[in-house]
Amino acid sequence: MTEWVVRPDAGRPQGRSCAHAAEAGPAPVPESRTCLKCAAQGRDETRLRLCLTCGHVGCSDSSPGAHATAHYESSGHPLAQSAERDDETWAWCYADEVFLQPRNSRAPQ
Repeated sequence: MTEWVVRPDAGRPQGRSCAHAAEAGPAPVPESRTCLKCAAQGRDETRLRLCLTCGHVGCSDSSPGAHATAHYESSGHPLAQSAERDDETWAWCYADEVFLQPRNSRAPQ
């Protein structure tokens, strides 16, 4: 199980916190390997985010659909982890607007 903490730069000014990081349990099984809403529209998005509450997979805000954010707005599930590569280990808290990293890891350079 990954224990998440606010990344030192937090993607925002210093001093931001995230109450949701401590509530994260084990990463759920992804519901798919792609953004199903994009696939239904004939797009194959690769910038994917995994909801750490339910396993929903949606595309990032850099994609035309921004389906991961839409999932947060409709479900209230605050944490999403990058589903890009094994070496890309970070998460985002939509509610607190901070980047998270696994405890005991260094911030990306």
